[in-house]
Amino acid sequence: MRRRKKTLVVVVIRRLLTCAICIIALLGFLTVHIYVAPLNRLPRLHLSKYTTRQRGHISYENSITEPSSTRNLSRRETIEENEIQNQRLTSEHINNTHELSQPHFLTSPSFAKLNTTSGTQDYDKLWKHPPNRNFVPCVNPNPNYISPLESRGYLLVHTNGGLNQMRAGICDMVAIARIINATLVVPELDKRSFWQDTSKFSDVFDEDHFINALSKDIRVIKKLPKGIDGLTKVVKHFKSYSGLRYYQNEIATMWDEYKVIRAAKSDSRLVNNGLPPDIQKLRCRACYEALRFSTKIRSMGQLLVDRMRSYGLYIALHLRYEKDMLAFSGCNHGLSASEAAELRKIRKNTAYWKVKDIDGKVQRLKGNCPLTPKEVGILLTALGYAPNTPIYIAAGEIYGGESRLASLGSRFTMLMSKEKLATKEELKPFMNHSTQMAALDYIVSVESDVFIPSYSGNMARAVEGHRRYLGHRKTISPDRKAIVRLIDRIGRGTEKDNRKVYERIIEIHKTRQGSPRRRKGPASGTKGLERHRSEESFYENPLPDCLCQRDSSRGS
Repeated sequence: MRRRKKTLVVVVIRRLLTCAICIIALLGFLTVHIYVAPLNRLPRLHLSKYTTRQRGHISYENSITEPSSTRNLSRRETIEENEIQNQRLTSEHINNTHELSQPHFLTSPSFAKLNTTSGTQDYDKLWKHPPNRNFVPCVNPNPNYISPLESRGYLLVHTNGGLNQMRAGICDMVAIARIINATLVVPELDKRSFWQDTSKFSDVFDEDHFINALSKDIRVIKKLPKGIDGLTKVVKHFKSYSGLRYYQNEIATMWDEYKVIRAAKSDSRLVNNGLPPDIQKLRCRACYEALRFSTKIRSMGQLLVDRMRSYGLYIALHLRYEKDMLAFSGCNHGLSASEAAELRKIRKNTAYWKVKDIDGKVQRLKGNCPLTPKEVGILLTALGYAPNTPIYIAAGEIYGGESRLASLGSRFTMLMSKEKLATKEELKPFMNHSTQMAALDYIVSVESDVFIPSYSGNMARAVEGHRRYLGHRKTISPDRKAIVRLIDRIGRGTEKDNRKVYERIIEIHKTRQGSPRRRKGPASGTKGLERHRSEESFYENPLPDCLCQRDSSRGS
């Protein structure tokens, strides 16, 4: 009888233990495989208001997110959350996103599992911004700065070039108007260049804000007042890279004879260095505060940033591989004979491109050509970015289309663009307006976690300068000369595409990630105009004129 009771007790205990083990295993299974995405991490597929951030007295009207120091801390704290989110996107989430916004990349099942680098070490290496050494914007004028005096005449400006060339030119013209004591008429955007864009100033920029933000610096009006047809006018080509003395002695004296001066061009009309501090600070206020984009562009730019953010940390790649760039530079590496011939014809028939005969091979070996999609893919792989890292392609139409992007897409499967992130209906107001489309790319690039340009053109320089101004956000500037020589050696078989080569590429770029430094001066041995051209652009690096080192002992 006792044995039966003992046996019965043992059986009951075994069954209870078995049930407990099953329950524990079931709970463990559910914990691992069921993930509820927090609402604030899902894609925001509505047009949200483009917000204004502030740091002290500086208003970042062009910026969407908080300063870099804050962003670094919050992203480090949430890196685990980002990884979980990216690895466990449900098919329902993907299907809903595709139904609403039709981003083409989501049609591939390979995107159902996205990955962001895990671990603090990898995060620091790939995503962490360089130390900004307490540099902060300091663009307020000195105490003796006075409001504009009575205007001596009207300055009309015909800008030239693409979006960022025009932006820099407009900011320079603001400073010139202050120097010569002119009333600036809202500049006319370039409608005759390669892009044939009909956009007006108010289509691209917030016109009223531009006028009001500069009211203590210069007088700005939307158009010439009526009844001044009888005033004397002159069209003047301001000399490139001119300084204070030129504008005070040669241009300002023209008011004695003329009341309306039209600047025939706007690009590179001011020197980068050697101007009074208040003029340099005015250039920065014009660029980073007054010249903000129009409401519709800011709203759409915010939407694209939100959609990129929904997939975690992302790279903005300015892939300057459009037809106009290749035709202008004479770069034809990897192109077919017919493509190279087409580009030569474009260069020959474009009157304002002065250099016609260019040796593309020599240009490339000098580092003067944009990296090809294949070369960019090798660079990103060498730097350690995962194959499913979200990459925003900030560019116009890539020459050669999707087939030319295939070499990059074979290494990095999550290539996105405004056309993939937004519907045709959402982009319709901006289509056929290259300046407005470029403005969207500009916003997504400034707000990216890492910005990498394949070529040091106007947009690359403008975005890098803006990111420096906002806290030295991580910007990797490829050493194109070193990269193409390494890749060519791999192609010839004298180097292997392996970890050893990748480590060399990493080493080359350790000091090319956007950390604070003073703007570079002219190249040694250069003279005259070439000396000014060899300097680093003012808008590429606003230090020291517009960034000051805060005393860390005083606290925030």
